Formats: sequence, structure tokens, C-alpha cells
Amino acid sequence: MKTAVPCYYHLDVEVSPERVGQVSRILAAHLRYWDLENLVVPVCHGAELLLHAIDEHASDKDTSIEMWWNGQHLITAVGGDDRDLRPDQDLRACLADIAAMSDGWGCCASEGGAKIIWFSQRARAGERVPLVPTAPAPSLNQGLEVPRELPVLALAAPATAVDGLLEGAP
Repeated sequence: MKTAVPCYYHLDVEVSPERVGQVSRILAAHLRYWDLENLVVPVCHGAELLLHAIDEHASDKDTSIEMWWNGQHLITAVGGDDRDLRPDQDLRACLADIAAMSDGWGCCASEGGAKIIWFSQRARAGERVPLVPTAPAPSLNQGLEVPRELPVLALAAPATAVDGLLEGAP
């Protein structure tokens, strides 16, 4: 069985309207590098929503973005140091969209007072690693014996001749 290699990516950015598209392309490139093409659209859309909301509501635009891939889930976290930003009030619409498009999400504060908003996307079974059929290997140590064969005459003769031939067989 093939096991997944955990992956991690961290990006520090000062959020501005023109940087949102750049950050989205950077995240997409890393997801493609990790063979997670199917998660590019939801992850980049969620990150764009959060970055636009931070640009609109936060006074401190310095933001960190992190992605963790553990083989089953991709967790994307966006954190900022703005102590005045209230996710429950300022980012309510953004968080509703994040909740609708992700498999899980949450908000927490770090020890330094930074607000971190994260969401996860689950890779569906069979999407990341293509299944390759394997040829069956023989499991018996000895081959089976071939069944007893009928003479060629029995196969070519009419049905009544075959019945007579079979009756005379030992």
C-alpha cells in the first residue's frame, strides 16, 4: 500500500487587493505540486474569501497562510495579528461561505493574540493516488492435473457412436 507523505507550506503576505490573486496562484501551484489538483478550486476560493475580508475589515494587513496535507485532509489556516478584528462580527458572511464549502472549519486565537481561521478539505477516496491493478500471483505450489481427455474420434463421431464408445470404455 502506498502511504502519503505529509506536506506543509507557509506564506507571509501583506494583504492588498492585487496580492489576493497572486496568493491564490501560489497556493494553486503548491496544491498541484502535491498532486491535489481536485482541491485547487475550493481551497483557493476559501483563501480568497478570507483575504478579501481581512483586506476590508482589518487594520493590520500582515497575514500568514499555512497549508498542511496529512494524506487525507488538507487544512488551510489564515492568521493575522489584528487584535481589533472580530471574526464573529466582521467576518460573519465570509465564515458562512467557508462553512458551506469546506468539510470543517474553525476559528481560534494564538498565544500572542492573533486570530486564526482554518478550514479543511478532505480528499475523496481514489482521487490522489491512482489505483494500478496488479496481476494475480499463483498461490498453489503444485499445478492441477489435466482432466482425462476423450479420444478425438468421440468428438467427431455422431452422438450414437459416442454413446457406444463410452459404453465400451474401461
